[in-house]
Amino acid sequence: MGRLAIVSAMESELRGLLASLPQAECVRRAGREFWVGSLGGHEVVLVRSLIGKVAAATTAAVLLEHFGVESLLFTGVAGGLGADVRIGDIVVAGDLLQHDMDASPIFPRFEVPLYGTDRFTADAALSARLHAACEEVLTAIEAGRCEELSRAQLEDCGVRHAPRVHRGLILSGDRFVSSAAEARALQADHPAALAVEMEGAALAQVAHDFGVPCAVMRTISDRADDSAHVDFNRFIADVASRYTHAVAMSLLGMAG
Repeated sequence: MGRLAIVSAMESELRGLLASLPQAECVRRAGREFWVGSLGGHEVVLVRSLIGKVAAATTAAVLLEHFGVESLLFTGVAGGLGADVRIGDIVVAGDLLQHDMDASPIFPRFEVPLYGTDRFTADAALSARLHAACEEVLTAIEAGRCEELSRAQLEDCGVRHAPRVHRGLILSGDRFVSSAAEARALQADHPAALAVEMEGAALAQVAHDFGVPCAVMRTISDRADDSAHVDFNRFIADVASRYTHAVAMSLLGMAG
C-alpha cells in the first residue's frame, strides 16, 4: 500500500487514530498539522483537512507534493440520501460528484469543466479492501468482538438496527444539507446517490490529477433532513471516530 494518508475534516473524527500515534512527528504545512508515524507496521500521515472542497483539495495536494503519500483515504460523517441508508451505516464511495458544480450552459450541469465528466471514481482495489474492512468491523460489533465499539454504545446513540455497509455514489458540495427540501432536490437530481458531504469529490479530483488511488468512507450521522437525532458531536466521538479507528486498523492489517 505504501505510505497512506488518512484525512478527516475535523480533528474529532481522527481522535482515536491520533491516540494510537504517540510517537508521531507533527509537521506543520499550509495551516495544518500533519502527523507522520506508523500504524500496524505501515507508514501513515494523519491530518485534519478542515471543512469544504477547497480545504480538502489543498490538503490532498500538500500530502502528495510534500509527504509523498501513495494513497489517500478520506473518512468522516455524512448525511444519508439512499432510501435504505440509515444512521450508523457506512457508505464507501464508488463514484464522487460535486452537486454544486454548474458551469452551464458552457458545460453540462454537474460536469467538471475541461474534464469531460461529472464524477471521479474511487480506486477499485483500495475501495474493495476498505469495504471488506468495514464489513469486518460491523460483524465484530454485532458479535461483541470489537474493542472500540459495542452494540450497547451504538444503541445509546440511537442506532438500534444492525449497521450495514453500502457502496456507491457520494455527493459533495460546499453546503451543509440539513433540510428535507434540500435532500429531496439532491435525490431528484441524483437518484443513485447514497450520501452527501462536503469534501470527498474534491479529494478524488486531486487524486485523479496526481494519478494516485483514493477511497472515501463515510459514517451516516443523519438523514440530511429535518429529523432529529443524537447530538452531532457526541455521535462523532462515540460512533464515527471509533468506526474510523477500527476500520483503519483492519484495512492496514489486510495490507500485510
